[in-house]
Amino acid sequence: MAPTLHQAYRRRWWMACTAVVENLFFSAVLLGWGSLLIMLKHEGFYSHLCTGENGTNKSVVANVSHSWPSCVEQEEMLNLGFTIGSFLLSAATLPLGIFMDRLGPRPLRLLGSASFALSCALMAVAAYKPAVLSPLIFLGLSLNGFGGICLTFTSLTLPNMFGNLRSTFMALMIGSYASSAVTFPGVKLIYDLGVSFIVIMFVWSGLACLIFLNCLINWPTESFPAPEEASYTKKIKLSSLALDHKVTGDRFYMHVTVVGQRLSQKAPCLEEHGSMQDLQQGPTESVQRSTPFRRSVCSPIFLWSLFTMGMTQLRVIFYMAAMNKMLEFQVTRDPEKAELENEPEETVSFYSSIFGVMQLLCLLTCPFIGYVMDWRMKECVDNPENAGTAASSGSEGKGKPLKPRYRKIQKLTNAIRAFVITNLLLVGFGVTCLINNLRLQFVTFILHTMVRGFFHSACGGLYAAV
Repeated sequence: MAPTLHQAYRRRWWMACTAVVENLFFSAVLLGWGSLLIMLKHEGFYSHLCTGENGTNKSVVANVSHSWPSCVEQEEMLNLGFTIGSFLLSAATLPLGIFMDRLGPRPLRLLGSASFALSCALMAVAAYKPAVLSPLIFLGLSLNGFGGICLTFTSLTLPNMFGNLRSTFMALMIGSYASSAVTFPGVKLIYDLGVSFIVIMFVWSGLACLIFLNCLINWPTESFPAPEEASYTKKIKLSSLALDHKVTGDRFYMHVTVVGQRLSQKAPCLEEHGSMQDLQQGPTESVQRSTPFRRSVCSPIFLWSLFTMGMTQLRVIFYMAAMNKMLEFQVTRDPEKAELENEPEETVSFYSSIFGVMQLLCLLTCPFIGYVMDWRMKECVDNPENAGTAASSGSEGKGKPLKPRYRKIQKLTNAIRAFVITNLLLVGFGVTCLINNLRLQFVTFILHTMVRGFFHSACGGLYAAV
């Protein structure tokens, strides 16, 4: 039932568009934990811990017939579930990468969508009788984080089908992943309108089943190789040349060039075996010359990028966790706001809602860093043998020949530019969040969302380049 690689290539736009939507609503939704925490407390999860003097206040909403007590012990227990889920959201990447190299993205995406659907169903079932079934929230949040990172991780292989636009589409995938923090605030708005929490979770579980069906129909069993691998791109282009007998202009030149490169690369194999089957298979020299995994992991550029990425991720997550306390401190310390506002909680809630809505900026700003990573990639050549052709074609309309750009060098140059832009934004974010000005925090929110999307895309582009 799984399509072939060529069929998947023809459906690449559908797969990319659906992957963006699926990442937006089903990947890292746990990053919007603040809104889910409020709903869980309203539903009475672990409210039995609030007994006697511990029950300080009541959580009452219009669509809930019960009045549940709330306390610090309840919030600590629920935050423990969030810690486990968010840990799986980040720590599962290494084993997922190992399994995806062996099995491909299709099995992991099927497992991720099933895990997400099961997590929503478990939270809905636990809401029927929270006094007894509250421990199910730990399993639900764990499956939610694991399923979300599976969907995100497998979608990062799709940009390989878009050639020179790979970094742009990778940034779009990462932007939709980062913007998924807005999902739970949106769900909370529906919950506040009177829709039952159980109904919301069961509907969400059903929508996750559609991801399972989409993957079952459209995702191939094979992995999507990088555009540099001739065994993929040239095979696709040769297939399209055989099916299309009316090819003219630039497309004809591209097909002829591909066929020439294909035949020249496979000449030794044809002499040895004399089989046309070898022509349809990819070259094996690039596989034999591939860099060992241990050497790549121990390289200085990978270790430094891992260190900077970890510190940036820690800084970003810490701000998301401590944002409410920081805003509350600024509200209570501002004498003008203290005179105008009677309830600091309302101001903090307003700014938190604005921060949640601004998470969509990740989806809008990430293509910019992808464009930086793809800058002038179409003008580059793969190796010195093609430099003469590129220089002669570029100097037809000019008096002097152009200096050829090598693809590897251009990738590294673009990655450096992306890192410089990301670090400048990170420095600006660190400065604005320390200034005791409540209005300035809107700028902090914008810089925060841009940094979240940019540094993932910059690191992904760097790893693809080296």
